[in-house]
Amino acid sequence: MKLKIPYHKSHVPIEIPDHNFLGVLESDSGSTKMEGSQEEIVERAMDNPIGSAKLEDLVKGKKRMVIISSDHTRPVPSKVTMPILLRRIREANPDIDITILIATGFHRPTTHEELVQKYGEKIVKEEHIVIHRSQEDEMADLGTLPSGGKLLINKVAVDTDLLIAEGFIESHFFAGFSGGRKSILPGIASATTVMANHCSEFIASPYARTGILENNPIHKDMLYAAEQAKLAFILNVVIDAEKKVIAAFAGDRVKAHLTGCDFVMKMAEVKKQPADIAITTNGGYPLDQNIYQSVKGMTAAEATCKEGGIIIMVSACNDGHGGESFYRTLKEAESPRALLDRIAKVPRNETIPDQWEMQVLARILDKYTVILVTDMCDPQMIRDMHMQHAATFEEAFRRAMEIKGKDASVVVIPDGVSVIVR
Repeated sequence: MKLKIPYHKSHVPIEIPDHNFLGVLESDSGSTKMEGSQEEIVERAMDNPIGSAKLEDLVKGKKRMVIISSDHTRPVPSKVTMPILLRRIREANPDIDITILIATGFHRPTTHEELVQKYGEKIVKEEHIVIHRSQEDEMADLGTLPSGGKLLINKVAVDTDLLIAEGFIESHFFAGFSGGRKSILPGIASATTVMANHCSEFIASPYARTGILENNPIHKDMLYAAEQAKLAFILNVVIDAEKKVIAAFAGDRVKAHLTGCDFVMKMAEVKKQPADIAITTNGGYPLDQNIYQSVKGMTAAEATCKEGGIIIMVSACNDGHGGESFYRTLKEAESPRALLDRIAKVPRNETIPDQWEMQVLARILDKYTVILVTDMCDPQMIRDMHMQHAATFEEAFRRAMEIKGKDASVVVIPDGVSVIVR
């Protein structure tokens, strides 16, 4: 079996012997794609908002507005969506003051170069863009989350007449799905708020899993945050493996988002095929820039790999670990199990930075051997985090077969962040 799987900004070819190969788990974006070009799909969604008045009606009479937009770690095709939003807004209200607020969540600030890559020179040069910094910016206190944590969000989003958001919907490994309410929490929330929402108790919940919203405690907090922030309108897209828009949903923050989630579920749901070796990726750039983000692709393999099996994670990680405390804590842990036991005892309001990512990675490492394939990241860093390193896929596959035997079953997940394994 010959395949090409995403890696950084290209693909790597892989070969699996036929007698070992079980199958490929991938989303069915081809049969679900909406008709038309990317721009036509977005324009049609904007013309037919779900559960809401049109954006043009919402901006009338407003002096100031904020558009929340995803950061450099999210492959939202803002070069398609943002010009359409800006044009429609200014056609309806030429004098409105617009601020684009970059929802970095708990990530590092987006660089100028990354902004240009995301929006193009024109928008970066001409628009007022503010980058959210969860530990530095002035925050507005909007009360208490259902979980008991403080709800603090960027003051820029509160001191405005209208708040909207653009983003994309895909499966998410503990929030169920991305998009919608996630623009607020964690998108533009204080570090304090993110910590409480991402506590060990919630991450350990069986409902805090890929493709699950009902009874998901993390989702419940996020819904409340979006309501309190008065998020009035969303434009969320769905993209394919080539990062092209295949569907768009605009309108009410809940109704439009749920409609989009239903679409993604139909497209992305795949039946698990229990395997000794599961090969996965993070879908290439930009989501495979670091180890932190790569945990997401690993969870897809976790859902189909037999306990005690091997996960081969093909991910560039050219930006390193992605979180200093994430790296340090894994490095200093005696074992993944010891780390899990320690995290379980951390109270909600004492959650430390990146604890959720450590918890999910430790959960995976406690049951599986992970071989991370990259030639762009320090091998010692990978080994420090209780994983094995391989410079090439061939090296990783050879090692996995030596461990599991010549008759080991193998499943391939070309894009681990785009599937919901059931």
